Amino acid sequence: MIAVLKHELANYFHSLTAYVFGAFLLVFVGIGAMIYNIQQAAANFEYVLSFVGLVFVVIIPILTMRVIAEERKQKTDQLLYSLPITTTDVVIGKYLALLVVYLIPLCIVSVYPSIFARYGEVYLPTSYGSIAAFFIMGAALIAVGIFISSLTENQGFAAGIAIPVILLNYYSVSLAEHVSATAFGSAAALCVFCALLGLVIRILTKDKKMAYAVAVVLAAAVWAAYILNREAFEGLLPNMMKKISLFERFYTFVSGVFDLTAIIYYITVIVFFLFLSVQSLEKRRYN
Repeated sequence: MIAVLKHELANYFHSLTAYVFGAFLLVFVGIGAMIYNIQQAAANFEYVLSFVGLVFVVIIPILTMRVIAEERKQKTDQLLYSLPITTTDVVIGKYLALLVVYLIPLCIVSVYPSIFARYGEVYLPTSYGSIAAFFIMGAALIAVGIFISSLTENQGFAAGIAIPVILLNYYSVSLAEHVSATAFGSAAALCVFCALLGLVIRILTKDKKMAYAVAVVLAAAVWAAYILNREAFEGLLPNMMKKISLFERFYTFVSGVFDLTAIIYYITVIVFFLFLSVQSLEKRRYN
């Protein structure tokens, strides 16, 4: 794992990837600080991080699109499989390297609240709590990006999938206000999710029968539950969209509340998508 970490860090800092990512993040943080902390004279640095959240839609896919897809395209993943390390070591090593690249500009950003505090009243606990939550949210999005990258050898395709996925998550709360809140609409949407889950299983396992079986069984369970208790499905879809939003949970920290359940949710997302990434590589390793 350490060897993979060092190798990935060397690649990132010998190319423009790490520098472009850091510059992008710092530029938009600077723009946000100029708008909120300087022009509007707001004492809340957390508003800047809330403003920067949308930038993740672009910079996370750019950062993660090549992490595994490039290995598959160049066939160097076969070299990794021949080394005396596990697939888990490979994925975690690559993930930690991305976290280091992400953490470096955040270390610079973490100085900003202290600088602003010298010229006005800044509530530092909320500012630094938001920075910590911003880091963990970004770490969860990076895990999602790694999984998407593990599904293809085409970097452009990986980025093309990651961007709408993150964008949908960003606007999920806004979209929740416009989707059907009826029991039938919620049940239908859950069936679509079951179909998507079946698609993911098919991609990971190449087992069509198992993928179809899982999708059909889950969809049947949804409709059975709908028939037995329709009231439970009223407003379920909008509530689900709000719950799964990584960005909405971050806004809790911006409001000055340290939400432990949000931290647990972020960690769960990280573990889940890294696990899927390992399974995706394992499938290729033994096929």
